[in-house]
Amino acid sequence: MKAEDTGIRAIKIADSVISNALLVVIVIMAAFAFYALWDSNQVIKAAGKANYEIYKPTIENEGKTFAELKAVNPEVIAWLDVYGTNIDYPVTQGEENMKYVNTSAEGKYSLSGAIFLDSGNSSDFGDFNNILYGHHMDKNVMFGELESFSRKEVFDDHLYGNLYYDGQDHGIEFFAFMHTDAYDSGVFTLAGEEESQAYIENLLRGSKYKRDIGITAGDRIVLLATCSSDSTNGRDILAGRITDEIFADKFKSPEASGQKIRTAETNGLVEKLSFLLLLLAVVLTILIMTPIIRGRRRKNIEEREAA
Repeated sequence: MKAEDTGIRAIKIADSVISNALLVVIVIMAAFAFYALWDSNQVIKAAGKANYEIYKPTIENEGKTFAELKAVNPEVIAWLDVYGTNIDYPVTQGEENMKYVNTSAEGKYSLSGAIFLDSGNSSDFGDFNNILYGHHMDKNVMFGELESFSRKEVFDDHLYGNLYYDGQDHGIEFFAFMHTDAYDSGVFTLAGEEESQAYIENLLRGSKYKRDIGITAGDRIVLLATCSSDSTNGRDILAGRITDEIFADKFKSPEASGQKIRTAETNGLVEKLSFLLLLLAVVLTILIMTPIIRGRRRKNIEEREAA
C-alpha cells in the first residue's frame, strides 16, 4: 500500500507541476502579446508628427525653431507638409540612405526612422527628380498615409503641399500617384537633363491617377515613396512639382481643424480601449484556463486512484 500511495503522490505532484507550468506558459504568452502591442504603440507614438511640431518653421517664428533642430542634427535639410494629412515632418539626408531608416530627425536611434532625401540628390532640391523616403507605419504615421492616395477621392481632394528649405517655403503641386516595384529602375533613378522628358513620360504612363498640370522637363519634381501593403516589394509613390508659388491650405479652415481634433480624440479613445480589451482578454484567458486545467488534473488523479 505504501508503494501505491507513493506512486499516487508522485502522479499528483507531476500533474501539479505540468498544470502549473502550462498556466505559466499561458500567462507568459498573454503578457508577451500585451507587451508587443504596447511596444508597437510606443514606436508609433514616438514617430507621431506631434513630437516635431515645436520645430516646424512658420512665418511667426521665422524658422528659429527649425534652426534649433538643425543645431541638434545638421543633416536636417527641409520640412515637408502634405496638406490635409499627417505628413508634416522634418526632412533629413545622410551620406547613405540606410542611415535614416532607423535614425530619427534628432539623430537618435529610432525604429521609425525619419523622412529622408535620397543621398544622391542635391540637398537644395535643385535636381530634376528628388526622391523622399519614409516608413509605411500604422495610424498614418510617417509615410503611412500615402496608401490612402490609392483611393481616387483622396487623390482628387489633396492637391497641394509645402516644402521648406534654404530658409523659404516652396509649394508642391501633386500630379500623380503610382504603385510600382522597389526595383523599378525607371522610377528610382536620378534623371539628368537629357533623361528628364523620358522620365516624366514613364512616370505618367505608370501612374494609377494623374492630373494634367503641364509638367515639363524644365520643372523640378519630388517623389514621396514608401512600402506598399499590396505586394512584397511594392512601393507607393506620390509625385509633385516643386514651385515658387505657395498654395493655401484649405484644410486649415475652422471646420477642418475641428474635424481633426475630433478625429484625434477618437483615435486616442480607440487606443485606450484596445489596451483595456487586450488586458481583459488576458485576465479572462487565465480565469477560464485555470479551472479547466485543474479539473482535468483532478479527473486524471481520480481515474488513476480508481484503477
